[in-house]
Amino acid sequence: MRFKKPPASAKCEPDITPMIDMTFQLIAFFMVLLNFSEGEQDQSIKLPSADLAKPPEVATEAPLVLQLTERNTVLMAGEELPISGMTRALSMERAALALQRLKPSDATVFIRADKNAKTGVVQELIQQCQTNGFEKFALRAKNEAD
Repeated sequence: MRFKKPPASAKCEPDITPMIDMTFQLIAFFMVLLNFSEGEQDQSIKLPSADLAKPPEVATEAPLVLQLTERNTVLMAGEELPISGMTRALSMERAALALQRLKPSDATVFIRADKNAKTGVVQELIQQCQTNGFEKFALRAKNEAD
């Protein structure tokens, strides 16, 4: 039995298509995994510290982040608004939720108030939100151990 030699032009090259495909899938996975909520946080807001502060246990369906500065203005979606001007911004947020077939009561409003902000101003902000139909609230603080 004689075996024939393969022709010299036939090279044995690995198929790298699956490796390239897997690389792009990993890139897409890590892009989705990236935490975009940190982009919504203004570093000029100094959170108060509390012993009982802890991260949320479950992810919220429709988070709305409002950042209250020590100047009693609210940072929302990159804009600095007075609390009295929040009605327009909150109604736009309600419209965006309606496009997703959600109600304002389905959203959770996260309030990141500066530690020097007055409590009455935080209450006024919550009242503005309640007037516009938002019902769930969470106040942000940093854990004293951090």
